[in-house]
Amino acid sequence: MKLQIADLEFEPLYSHEAIQQRVAEIAQDINNDFEGRQPIFVGILNGSFMFASDLVKEIVVPCEVTFTKLASYFGGLSSTRTIRDDFDLHVNITGKDVILLEDIIDSGNTIKYLIEKLQVRNPASITVCTLLFKPDAVEHSIEELKYVAFQIPNKFVVGYGLDYKELGRNLRGIYSKIG
Repeated sequence: MKLQIADLEFEPLYSHEAIQQRVAEIAQDINNDFEGRQPIFVGILNGSFMFASDLVKEIVVPCEVTFTKLASYFGGLSSTRTIRDDFDLHVNITGKDVILLEDIIDSGNTIKYLIEKLQVRNPASITVCTLLFKPDAVEHSIEELKYVAFQIPNKFVVGYGLDYKELGRNLRGIYSKIG
């Protein structure tokens, strides 16, 4: 089933059911790894809002949830390499375990920027959890990356929080650009 969003065509990559299964599996891993601890989940808006919401519903360890907003895509098909920092965390992370929830890691510039920004606040740990990871596009080693729902080819994707020209975030599945 092809899907038209603005001027581009997309085809299904992952169904809603496949996404929910992986989210539940990752949540179980986090529950096991953080047993006896109280992590702070930091969703990176806008793209991670669906992933963050579904993931934290499956978390059984005590936790806090907050958000920050960064952007490196501005309506196009690739990162601009310019990171816009729209709003900062409003919680103290000193001495706490922080789990960053990202929608997609491609170049790695945005997550690297955020990790460096948060490290100066002396958290006990920083761990990265991403819905999508493009290993062929990544330009930086991300030692903190521990949880990956799906590794994908270096294709442009929309749905489940990810957008093209601010459209498509509401789709339940993930779709890849045709061509």
